[in-house]
Amino acid sequence: MKKTKILFPFLFSLLLVVSGCSKDDDEVVDGTDDITGGEEPEATPDDPEALDLSQYSSGQKVLMQTFYWDVEPRFEWWNNLSDKVEGWAEAGIDRIWLPVATKGQSGGYSMGYDPSDYFDFGEYHQHGTVPTRFGTREELENLISKSHDLGLEVIADIVLNHNSGGGLEYNPYREKDTYTLFNEENGNASGMFNRNYEHFHPNDVSQSDDGDLFFSEQDVDHDVPYVQDWLWKNDNSVAKYYKNEMGFDGWRFDYVKGFGTWVIEDWMNEVGGFAVGENFDGNADVLVDWVDATGVSAFDFAAFYKMEEAFDRFDDLNYLDGNTLRKVNPDKAVTFVANHDTEKDENEDNRIATENKMKAYAYILTHDGYPTIFYSDYENEAFKEEIKQLIEIHNSLAVGDVEVLHVDNDEYLMKREGNAENPGLILYISTGSTTKRRNVQTNWNNVTLLDYSGNSTYTPTSDENGMVTIEAPANGYSIYSITK
Repeated sequence: MKKTKILFPFLFSLLLVVSGCSKDDDEVVDGTDDITGGEEPEATPDDPEALDLSQYSSGQKVLMQTFYWDVEPRFEWWNNLSDKVEGWAEAGIDRIWLPVATKGQSGGYSMGYDPSDYFDFGEYHQHGTVPTRFGTREELENLISKSHDLGLEVIADIVLNHNSGGGLEYNPYREKDTYTLFNEENGNASGMFNRNYEHFHPNDVSQSDDGDLFFSEQDVDHDVPYVQDWLWKNDNSVAKYYKNEMGFDGWRFDYVKGFGTWVIEDWMNEVGGFAVGENFDGNADVLVDWVDATGVSAFDFAAFYKMEEAFDRFDDLNYLDGNTLRKVNPDKAVTFVANHDTEKDENEDNRIATENKMKAYAYILTHDGYPTIFYSDYENEAFKEEIKQLIEIHNSLAVGDVEVLHVDNDEYLMKREGNAENPGLILYISTGSTTKRRNVQTNWNNVTLLDYSGNSTYTPTSDENGMVTIEAPANGYSIYSITK
């Protein structure tokens, strides 16, 4: 809701410009040509005054993924992030997602997805190092404390599916030696949550679970009561230690295809907080079913792939209107343009091309869902100010129901309905080679509009019925809303 009252748009009536509406409301025109059926609309002679976006709130902010694969410099990452969180908070971020914070088998080179000791945050010498790749426990605690002081929640990356880095032991269920011995001498220097072959599949409790296999010989068996106790039930379990001792506020669950949805449910029943699962699947139905089963959010890989198809693979914006988690359950959809996995993937169909990223960010930061910013994109000086502007637009004007006004192979127009105290917005994406203009129906009568992205200087005025012609630059986007 808007933080302070302003006058409604109809009180800002201006002189109507000469009608530029085509006889066919769907007709696209090049901005350099006359509009069919009439003269080209004139721009407002005086520069209109933009709304003060700080006086509006969409009621939602933005998540920051704070790492990329193999971050550098090693052992300094927590300090690096501590230097950045103040700027992120000022830009409109409300949560930061940290990389896996504990010691992995690869020691000082580990990104954490080869978890060995769930309680070594960089204080025990094992796997060749005391600090993790990211730094020491003290530096992590300082980062969490500073983030909390700035009003930021801190999200822990949790790997529950598999372990790595244990010692060899004879495994009677596999009739051979396996790396499943985790104790103070073998990959678990903290001495908490010691494990052996009885805690991995197969064992005398179960042969396997209903998830996909990743590390088959170190596939954690969540049916074992001892494992449940140490992961989420006991007072000193991973879940409760991370929340109560380290100060984490929520969870990003890694590789959730690897275990049953009940594991997430049980964890959340014990500790609560914000949570999002990595269900790496472009099928929206799969994501919807998983969200329904767990009750927590999921990264909207369906939306990610629709954007990749629209902007890259097929160069057809009709894909933006495809089936996604966001369209079915926006409150549980965490949208994104890139992450640590997609950016290092050699398959170009698993990442969005650099030249198309800002159109993709414009998409997720104007639609519903909870948007994620990728560290490397935000810290790219070519993108930074543009992303900051999109975050401001998201946090202020991205309000109300989503309505697709028009879509074809090279144009996409979407309206956020707004509400009684917030005007909402209209997004116009074009992948055409020339400036485009299109007539649209708005909720705004007799009011001058402005592109709050700054990509177009065209400032049209709507008529008494809310009809207006708006503009998108060549291979770019605009985001229109009312002016004062």
